[in-house]
Amino acid sequence: MEDNAVVSSAPKHPPTIYDVAQAAGVSKSLVSLVLRGSPHVSEARRTAVLQAMARLDYRPSHAAAALAGATTRTIGVVLDDFRNLWFVSLLQGLQEGLAPHGFRIAVSDHTLNAHVEASPLDGFLAMRVDGLVVATEPTEAMRVPAGLPVVVAGNRQGTVPGADVVAADDRHGARLATEHLLELGHRRIGHLTGSGGAARLRAEGFRDALDRADLPSPVARGHGGTTEQDGYAAASRILDDGPATTAVLAANDTMAMGALAAAGERGLRVPEDLSVVGYDDSPMAATHLLRLTSVDGRNAEVGATAAELLMSRATEPDRAARRTLLSPALVVRASSAPPRPA
Repeated sequence: MEDNAVVSSAPKHPPTIYDVAQAAGVSKSLVSLVLRGSPHVSEARRTAVLQAMARLDYRPSHAAAALAGATTRTIGVVLDDFRNLWFVSLLQGLQEGLAPHGFRIAVSDHTLNAHVEASPLDGFLAMRVDGLVVATEPTEAMRVPAGLPVVVAGNRQGTVPGADVVAADDRHGARLATEHLLELGHRRIGHLTGSGGAARLRAEGFRDALDRADLPSPVARGHGGTTEQDGYAAASRILDDGPATTAVLAANDTMAMGALAAAGERGLRVPEDLSVVGYDDSPMAATHLLRLTSVDGRNAEVGATAAELLMSRATEPDRAARRTLLSPALVVRASSAPPRPA
């Protein structure tokens, strides 16, 4: 009996820049220009190269690019706390805005790394990232090298010199939420807040609405942060000190979850006995379990705008810093309702 033919199972070599050039019908140098994000490439040819990369599953070596002093096609993102779910939509919008340009994102949590005596940017600078998104309160330790594009996402108390800023109008958003509760008939409303620029503006918006209605504006802080535990502690104080309270506005959806827990421990039903409104319209707010009324800060659009601002620096490196303010919207769900008749 004849031996069976031997079939080679050796894997094909990974696609190279030459394969991409051949598949796209362009030169290797033009593929290199696309990989570097050069503005001197027509949109048609850029699209052809990106489509060829996708078909071939071509993955450029970011490590080799960094060693060669070239772009790494990476944007660093500094967050302040992964537990704050507003970052989910922000990162989605940022990734979708960067992907057509061949960029990826790398994420660092400032809070988780607070025990390390180093700037949260050090790791990104060592990676030679091509830009930064600062989605936390900037500190003096965040020294950004000249020429590195930076966007600050959200309203922050600190600043990064020369950075673009994109945020939602937090003061207006909190005012919308408070006016919603007033229109429902609530007159004893508390606000749960914490530290940071966005929380400060939301507290101001809350006070604006109650001042217009000539009502007191009780505000309770947690432990200085805006976590679920902070929301629980703050709501507990408001409900214990003011048992007639019929509604609370939280600085974010995470604090609102703490308020729901505090209400449940006291036998209060939501929204029959207590209306609870959050902020950020995070993914959990729309779940069937919570159905939380919340303010949509257009976080995905904040991320997408941050991507646009970073990319524009490639063609306008010397332009003046821009500040973009987006208009929030109230999303009404089942956690808010008129107060029970006295």
